[in-house]
Amino acid sequence: MGWQRFAATGLGEPEEGAPAPDRVLAGAPRFRTWNRYESADGHVFCGVWECTPGKWRVTYDEWESCTLLEGRSVVTPDGGEPVVLGPGDTMVLEPGFAGTWEVIETTRKTYVISTRSA
Repeated sequence: MGWQRFAATGLGEPEEGAPAPDRVLAGAPRFRTWNRYESADGHVFCGVWECTPGKWRVTYDEWESCTLLEGRSVVTPDGGEPVVLGPGDTMVLEPGFAGTWEVIETTRKTYVISTRSA
């Protein structure tokens, strides 16, 4: 087919989860993920992710591009300045990124993740 379209609402049942307990710094964040696409080789994924308020440590081994649809989050790289994200903001995280993700208001975003090496 070469392309796929999906809406950010009416997605069906999500996969539910949370950060590993040893990574949580504040609150009790809970994830809901609707993975809507996986490439045939299993290296590219996209969909919609939602999380309730809380703060946790993150480390990335993959590339991710995401665009916030709702809410407000703060991403802070280790040793760097906090970046406040709101609806319409897009961010790219590269392999090796480490820092914190803090959801201030329940956040919903679209994402594209690639596990292929650069």
